[in-house]
Amino acid sequence: MAALDRDVVAERIGGFPRVAVERPELKQAAVALCVTVADAVPTLVITRRAAGLRAHAGQWALPGGRLDAGEGPVEGALRELHEEIGLDLAGSAVLGLLDDYVTRSGYVMTPVVCWAGPVDGFAGSEPEVAAVFEVPLADLDVDPVFESIPESDGPVIKLPLLGGFVHAPTAAVVHQFCRIACRGEVERVAGYEQPVFAWR
Repeated sequence: MAALDRDVVAERIGGFPRVAVERPELKQAAVALCVTVADAVPTLVITRRAAGLRAHAGQWALPGGRLDAGEGPVEGALRELHEEIGLDLAGSAVLGLLDDYVTRSGYVMTPVVCWAGPVDGFAGSEPEVAAVFEVPLADLDVDPVFESIPESDGPVIKLPLLGGFVHAPTAAVVHQFCRIACRGEVERVAGYEQPVFAWR
């Protein structure tokens, strides 16, 4: 299997047949799937949300948020990377977009894949970010756990991480990214459900 480097990931992401969602009545958001390199191993930047937040406290998350007026997903994702974790990337770092994911909380979320390479620490000032982790892609490219809930016909997806779980929508987006970037596979995740606590 080819070693995962920028060229391999860029080729796989660039060839991915993305599905966009046109739902102008929903709020538009973007998240950054930012690949760094730590100890010669490709990793994904994942944050832990602060424990005191009203929504999704303590959850694993990707840098991202609602788009500003007139802003596109790429600009929004790069801005959020700067605001949340102090990482400044040029547009040339962007490798492509994944499928839009419609969240239960009323957003169309566009995942933006970036390659940052080695970084010398993070310096975000956002009060909602408690910690920043560089998780090896191999640790995320695992079989997800699926659960059934009475509120939905769709399976709830979650990914094991550091003794806990990453929940959807983050889990769905990370799972799709790992299938594409690590395996060169196309997998759709729009039908994967979020836990009920994320519906607000």
